[in-house]
Amino acid sequence: MTLAVTAVRRESRRAPWARHAVVLGGVAAMLLIVFARDTADLARLWWTSTTFGHCLFIGPVIAWLVWQRRAELSALTPMAWAPGLAIVACGGFAWLLGAAGGVALARHLGLVVMGQGAVITILGPQVARGLVFPLLYAFFLVPFGEGLEQPLQQVTVATVLPLLRIVGVPAQVDGVLITIPTGYFEVAEACSGAKFVIAMMAYGVLVANVCYVRWGRRIAFMTMALVVPVLANGVRAFGTIYAAHLTSVEAATGFDHIVYGWVFFGLVMALVLAIGWRWFDRDPDAPWASGTPAPTPRRTVPPLLAGALTLALAAVFPSVDGLLAARTDTLPARISLPQVPGWQQVSGGGPAAWSPHYPGADHYLIGRYADGAGHEVDLAIAVYAAQHEGREIVGFGVGVLREQVRWVRVADEPVIAGGAAVRIAAPGPVQRIVATWFRVGGETLISPVRVKLATLRARLLGGRQAAVAVHVSAVEPDARAAIIRFAGALGSIDTLADHSAGRR
Repeated sequence: MTLAVTAVRRESRRAPWARHAVVLGGVAAMLLIVFARDTADLARLWWTSTTFGHCLFIGPVIAWLVWQRRAELSALTPMAWAPGLAIVACGGFAWLLGAAGGVALARHLGLVVMGQGAVITILGPQVARGLVFPLLYAFFLVPFGEGLEQPLQQVTVATVLPLLRIVGVPAQVDGVLITIPTGYFEVAEACSGAKFVIAMMAYGVLVANVCYVRWGRRIAFMTMALVVPVLANGVRAFGTIYAAHLTSVEAATGFDHIVYGWVFFGLVMALVLAIGWRWFDRDPDAPWASGTPAPTPRRTVPPLLAGALTLALAAVFPSVDGLLAARTDTLPARISLPQVPGWQQVSGGGPAAWSPHYPGADHYLIGRYADGAGHEVDLAIAVYAAQHEGREIVGFGVGVLREQVRWVRVADEPVIAGGAAVRIAAPGPVQRIVATWFRVGGETLISPVRVKLATLRARLLGGRQAAVAVHVSAVEPDARAAIIRFAGALGSIDTLADHSAGRR
């Protein structure tokens, strides 16, 4: 009799789980279809980017974390919960802001939050409480952390120089370029260690949750997991440069690419785990989903209705974005480079030729000018009638530098004639300074963040949709002086940008 009652109870618990699981699976699939562009974008980044390749493992890890909690979850009864739709709405609004402002991070984050909201809405707060860590760990599905590259480049340079001095290798540094007697090395963004720090963050959070209970130990382990790869990357860069000093640049860099890609990260992971092993304090037999159970939810709804409401709410935001995307400005049929007093347009470029990258621009012009004193500058203008996905004035691989070209960023320079300035270099070596201005929403800006905010404001609130980028560049030496002279003769950047966008 007891066995029969137990079997009935188990069956009564399985039936709601089956219904809710089917609804949740269907909603998840539909969300991926509705936001297919972002789904494909995420998949491409995970598969092709060396920085975000670790994201491919986040899904299986989440599945494993859920599986480990199966015993505790089976004792709960899923109940669809209407207030969970507020989380779906927050995710949708974040996605809309990202779509309107051209910020892929916000779109991807919004999609993940909508998925988390769907889980909470369809399964209810009691189940969500048991899944709190897997749900939060899903944030690592979002590619983030590119902003760490430049600061970590500087950290790597600061680590390498003292080590070179210790072993007696004379070295000079210029931004991210390190020169030794046998050649010069660029501490490139790909060599900054950012990709390992980002991956180690996901790895460290997982280990801290799975292997530790006390928060002090968790924080200590996370600190070590972030510091060790940064220091190890500096030692690796030093080893590469020192090996080049002893052998050749080609031999040292060839070996470094093999070690850096296949061996280095595995060794760092093993080192971090070995250091933290002694302080593991979680009982392997302890329950995975612990804590005070959430109270029985109110405002429950049928699972099918919860799924339908989730999809209907999520679909609102792409519809709004479609209406906003219809806004655009009318540009002139063609534009031309301006006549600049005291300067003449000339041909040439030679080994120092450079051009910014603006894929999809409605108008793009670049020309070289020279004055009677022998100064030469390049003027580039890019004009967009409106900004959309893939047609953005600020973004990764857009603007002064594009991916996989010979020009590399060396260092930021002080503002020139009101424009943001950066120094770039190419093999030779040859160096340039590029000054940049953006005209968005009737404002002239130099900060990429402010450009994104102005784009978002123009898309959401209306107004001018056209966006214009202006670059003035010159080759060292005396690049700064040449840019200042040319900018003074050129006159107002506002007037130039507005004229290029068809506004008098």
